[in-house]
Amino acid sequence: MGFKEEISDLIVKASAYTGKPLTSSDFTVIHQPLKHKPLSLPPGKMAVYTFVYNGAFLKIGQANVNSKARYQSHPYNFGSANSTLAKSLLNDLSMSTLVNIANVNQWIKDNCERFDVIIDAKHKKVALNFIEGLLHYKYNPKYEG
Repeated sequence: MGFKEEISDLIVKASAYTGKPLTSSDFTVIHQPLKHKPLSLPPGKMAVYTFVYNGAFLKIGQANVNSKARYQSHPYNFGSANSTLAKSLLNDLSMSTLVNIANVNQWIKDNCERFDVIIDAKHKKVALNFIEGLLHYKYNPKYEG
């Protein structure tokens, strides 16, 4: 089973235990492969986004319905927020032979896959927090902060 199916199955099963089940019709898991061009967040939707490098989760975050830039562009840019994937990579000495300030944006697009959970805003931020927490617990991403 790939990450896309695994994430979907995890959300459906874990939410069922809460008594507030989310079914596969309540959300979509989108795979953005290596060499991706970041997608925009559809209107009326929220997202939990993930970045995976060589099978390891680097970053998991969320974007609310009013946070389109947080979903589409912030993770790739060093100075766009306090906690971005780009900033984490640049601060990681073990990555210094691969990324630098001039290439980090393109390096992420070329070398990281994304598996993003897109959910309707009607489910509210509590559902977003639940999904993000679940994915953090399961995949233990390298960079958080």
